[in-house]
Amino acid sequence: MKKQGLNPYLPSWEYIPDGEPYVFNDRVYVYGSHDRFNGHMFCLNDYACWSAPVNDLGDWRYEGVIYTKTDDPLNPDGRMCLYAPDVTVGPDGRYYLYYVLDKVPVVSVAVCDTPAGKYEFYGYVRYADGTRLGEREGDEPQFDPGVLTEGKKTYLYTGFCAPKDKSRHGAMATVLGEDMLTIVEEPVFVAPSEPYSTGSGFEGHGFFEAPSIRKKGDTYYLVYSSIVMHELCYATSKFPTKGFIYQGVIISNNDLHIDSYKPADKPMYYGGNNHGSIVEINDKWFIFYHRHTNGTAFSRQGCIEPIVIREDGTIPQVEMTSCGPNDGPLVGRGEYHAYLACNLFCKDEELYTGGFGSGAWMDSRFPKITQEGRDGDEEIGYIANMTDSATAGFKYFDCQGIRKVKIKVRGYCQGNFEIKTTWDGLALGKIPVNFTNIWTEYSTDLVIPDGIQALYFTYTGSGSADLASFILV
Repeated sequence: MKKQGLNPYLPSWEYIPDGEPYVFNDRVYVYGSHDRFNGHMFCLNDYACWSAPVNDLGDWRYEGVIYTKTDDPLNPDGRMCLYAPDVTVGPDGRYYLYYVLDKVPVVSVAVCDTPAGKYEFYGYVRYADGTRLGEREGDEPQFDPGVLTEGKKTYLYTGFCAPKDKSRHGAMATVLGEDMLTIVEEPVFVAPSEPYSTGSGFEGHGFFEAPSIRKKGDTYYLVYSSIVMHELCYATSKFPTKGFIYQGVIISNNDLHIDSYKPADKPMYYGGNNHGSIVEINDKWFIFYHRHTNGTAFSRQGCIEPIVIREDGTIPQVEMTSCGPNDGPLVGRGEYHAYLACNLFCKDEELYTGGFGSGAWMDSRFPKITQEGRDGDEEIGYIANMTDSATAGFKYFDCQGIRKVKIKVRGYCQGNFEIKTTWDGLALGKIPVNFTNIWTEYSTDLVIPDGIQALYFTYTGSGSADLASFILV
């Protein structure tokens, strides 16, 4: 029986951001960095791969660790982290993994005969004279490689450009030869950084990091994270190394800019850096991105939303949802875990979970998605610290004949959970809750209108409540 696709699409105890999705042999493989629950920094774990059948984005399979941080000769003691990677199939049919370690300016490459086997170190991207890209005088440091192979050429896109940093000019494109390492066309800039964006069309959305490249028909799509971090933008061109024109935002991990269900400038989640790409699966297109959990920037989880590519090649911005991989609403009946919340906010608005140099600043005012145990423990996530006004939103459900809602709650709390179908609407009903140090079920009779609905749970009262799940009856 086909499973429902949920966001996040991997188990709640898995933290794989920076997702680069590909379809190989009727399976979707996702490659990303690997965060640690309660980690002190980004990307502390080794690369792991997950895959799913192209016809069931709810059935993800763990493929195992495909590459470890100590596999790189520059990192024998593992002191450097494996940052966001990308994979491409070379002219020889093998799979090539491109990545950057966190303290060096060069691009490393590993290779494997299968999409998710054990990758072996292969070499470093280099000029014809053997100098590594990023180490020649005048080179800008390499970061976040994205790759696309066409024929015997591989296009490599890299870069990291903090706002106001005039030493970094933007996203770079470098062309590699058949050996997947040697540069045959030297780096050129294809999307400007913030200081160089004036008059370019990229103003306000200058390149920050996370270049990813895809092609549809004769059009190249450069997906990237802009200087505001929470948004994945895109630019298009008919050429892989020139002529990219800024087109817009595909997804924001705090739903900024969207005005279909709330004011455009209202954040509906605590955002942060974003990284991902688009992929065609069974003739439909999807955007892979990530969200931030645990009240830090260092425990990020992958999410998926369906997108539409119009006839003119443009992509309208899509909402964050709980049902994105399902490509349609979830069944409006049964139990759903609270970690599936696509909206999470309270009366104290914040755009970001963490900022530059500080990935863990959110204080006791804010609710957060978290879990029990340590990293790797297969503990189902929940929402912690729901104080007065804290709201968790879930979208969307096909509700039919719902007459009761139950919730599982614990905490030092005394108040009510209001159930609504819009974030600022009238409550359809209230569920009183009281202090309990174990998960306790509460319920109320109410009518949820038939049809496709969003569901919002707002806590009002004193103390702090944890929300494990809700049940539609």
